[in-house]
Amino acid sequence: MSAAQNPPTENQVKSSKNWYTSWFDTPYYHILYKERNYREAQVFMDNITHYLNLPEKAKVLDLACGKGRHSIYLNQLGFDVLGADLSENSIEEASKNTNETLHFKVHDMREPFEEKYDAIFNLFTSFGYFENDEDNLTTLQAIKESLSEYGFAVIDFMNVAHVLETLVPEETKTVDEIEFHIKRYLKDGHIYKEINFEDKGQKFHFTEKVKALTLPDFEQLMEEAGIYLLDIFGDYKLKKFHKTDSERLIMIFK
Repeated sequence: MSAAQNPPTENQVKSSKNWYTSWFDTPYYHILYKERNYREAQVFMDNITHYLNLPEKAKVLDLACGKGRHSIYLNQLGFDVLGADLSENSIEEASKNTNETLHFKVHDMREPFEEKYDAIFNLFTSFGYFENDEDNLTTLQAIKESLSEYGFAVIDFMNVAHVLETLVPEETKTVDEIEFHIKRYLKDGHIYKEINFEDKGQKFHFTEKVKALTLPDFEQLMEEAGIYLLDIFGDYKLKKFHKTDSERLIMIFK
């Protein structure tokens, strides 16, 4: 029986300490976001790997890789890839694609890796989840420690100003016959997304919560971590970053 046919009970969901641990480990997370534009993501990875001029067979870390779709694509581009994620279910699924130059492991991004990487990618706003703000600095330090001498890291984050300008406070999305009722708002320096739905007679409620980090916030964190911010882009075609108009905040550092 698949996970979607056998959903977690409310007690199982509530027993998890952090929202991201429980939500990312459910099949519903992947159902809700199944229509994400992965072609756009591939264009981004084509552009960013070309910009970084990564050598053939470079060692690449996809940090917070989910089910590994982008790790797989990076591997197809010719890189030796490790996909790492906190979600055991996601890594179990991703590991079905393992080969000689593509591996996956469960890992907390606050912990550095023993191995060093030529490039570390943290894609699609996979940062700023932690309850403790200090953990954001710890994560940046761990990324820095995991880079090789000539390595580069990339964080692709939302552009908070643009998100708040275009925020849809409430909407309903129907995916796979499940009605997801979604609310979005800014509170205490975090952008919240509340998700309510019902499936097989059971009611579910999840909350996504991401720190509303702006470029100055990242610059301060990077300074504290001893990181050099080398370049900033505003979209997946690597156009110049504009603080209000750009959809993304893409930072290249080492």
